[in-house]
Amino acid sequence: MGMAKERVPRKFRLRRIKDLSMNQLVQHYALYKGYIKKMNEIRQDMRGLTKEDFAAANNTYSKVRCIKQAETYAVNGVKLHELYFENLGGADTKPGGKILQLIKRDFGSYERWKDFFKACGKASRGWVIMAYDPFDSHLHLYTGDRHNQGGVWQVIPLLVLDVYEHAYMIDFGINRAKYLDVFMENIDWDVVNKRLALYVYD
Repeated sequence: MGMAKERVPRKFRLRRIKDLSMNQLVQHYALYKGYIKKMNEIRQDMRGLTKEDFAAANNTYSKVRCIKQAETYAVNGVKLHELYFENLGGADTKPGGKILQLIKRDFGSYERWKDFFKACGKASRGWVIMAYDPFDSHLHLYTGDRHNQGGVWQVIPLLVLDVYEHAYMIDFGINRAKYLDVFMENIDWDVVNKRLALYVYD
């Protein structure tokens, strides 16, 4: 069940992002704080589960099922948003270092990776994640329509893109393609390389 202490929102430097308004960022950050609040509520409620609740657990409908489904949605909502905000705001529009080497190795070229990444952004209803998978030591692009759908166990998220409408509609309306272009120009590749360096040393 876990007895995790109450989580507080991370204080991101909501610096000015080229072509992304502070209003968009601030409102998006407020939504992230909502996931923090719900995650804390869910974990508090879990402490109140009773022996009777455990005995009544059922995979169609039960208190245990509902609370555990809500937990993964809220927890992943927190984690994915933290990764997203952290990898925004870079000065360089193209990657360098180890991540560029792996992108070229695993996708053929940076240009092909960029086209594929943006295509995933158009195809997904929620998230695009470039991850390093120790299972085969390669980069992969994964999509998820919900916070708790589409994830792959044991992969290392390196670059996270939020494509839910709340991430861009204030600035771009329904023009997701424009938002994807803006995101690509604002990736903090130093953050991506630092994440990679925690797991890939050579």
